[in-house]
Amino acid sequence: MKAEIIAVGTELLLGQIVNTNAQYLSQGLANLGIDVYYQTVVGDNAARLQQAIETARSRADLLIFTGGLGPTQDDLTKDALAELLGRKLVMHEPSMAKIEKLFSSRGMHMVESNRRQALMVEGAEALDNETGLAVGNALTADDKHYLLLPGPPREMKPMFDGPASDWLRRISGRTNALYSRILRFSGIGESSLEAALLPLIEGQSDPTIAPYAKEGEVAIRLSTKGVNEAEAYARIDGMVKQIEALVGQYLYAKEDIPIEQAVVNQLRNSAQTVATAESCTGGLLAELLTSVVGSSGAFGGGVITYTNAMKHTLLGIPLGQLEGEGAPGAISESTAALMAERIMETAGADFGVSITGVAGPSSSEGKPVGLVYVAIAAKGLDTEVHELQLSGNRGVIRLRAVKSALFRLWKRMSGI
Repeated sequence: MKAEIIAVGTELLLGQIVNTNAQYLSQGLANLGIDVYYQTVVGDNAARLQQAIETARSRADLLIFTGGLGPTQDDLTKDALAELLGRKLVMHEPSMAKIEKLFSSRGMHMVESNRRQALMVEGAEALDNETGLAVGNALTADDKHYLLLPGPPREMKPMFDGPASDWLRRISGRTNALYSRILRFSGIGESSLEAALLPLIEGQSDPTIAPYAKEGEVAIRLSTKGVNEAEAYARIDGMVKQIEALVGQYLYAKEDIPIEQAVVNQLRNSAQTVATAESCTGGLLAELLTSVVGSSGAFGGGVITYTNAMKHTLLGIPLGQLEGEGAPGAISESTAALMAERIMETAGADFGVSITGVAGPSSSEGKPVGLVYVAIAAKGLDTEVHELQLSGNRGVIRLRAVKSALFRLWKRMSGI
């Protein structure tokens, strides 16, 4: 069954609200084993809405509408569809009784236009609205299926998850659901990861492999359809093992979590802590770590030593290391190592992570934009320093530096 989602509302076209309904519905339909081929957005205009319906009917078996079921004159979804199908709008009495009871209980006068929310396309099945007043519609006509849902997400989601999904299962006759697993990678770019997995991607049939990039990280979605969860995940697990054999050193999570969460999870599981010293990233590393729930048990604290004076005052790095003729400078391998070691000692942490470099827009100390040093100090072990050559604007360089630092820390903790 091919589906098309039609979101109705001029406010969507004007960018006044984000169409989160389409994302939610696409995920839900995939889980039901129904393929979404198209997504359309159309304004509150009857002629254009009917044109969108005609186009959708020519290429899809199932049309799912969100929006346009409310009480105002620009809520036209039911009217437009009923006219095209040659059907009347009829009153759904239980919904009308619900509306009247609500206004009565609040001691409010009900404006006559509210009756529109209880209207249905003739022959449709009513879908109860748990959190609102507009009744949903589900009907089949001329071998096409139509599902009309309210626009507000707080109304649409429970209606779709409940009665609408029950109706979809009946009309689709699908017993196979879609199952997916996300694998998260760091320390490798999207193109390099795809190249490494090319033998699997070119030969894939089931499960399917879909890579997609996030800034500083890459994710892969493995998907398969199955009659039950055990069958589906058995196939997915087999593919995961093949992927691990090729690029396991970059695979930090077999679930959809960012690298900072993986780091915090690992620190908490091992009862260890980390402290940070940042220069060019200005506290972004500490911000990402503390954004993870439960990070207080893993993050000892951090400092932003943006200037040489602060590196000297807070971390005790000699000025002769930072300034003067022949000095390594703030942007150097040796300074990065000292920063990581000193913050680890000061915080009494098991690991110290430092970042120093040139985020741009201009060079510093005669060193180019994008040159960054990341150091990982570990209690009782030699300090590792990694030289990075990063590209992008100032914000991108800072984020990539932080993600790289987190990945290097994860590797060190994992013994990879």
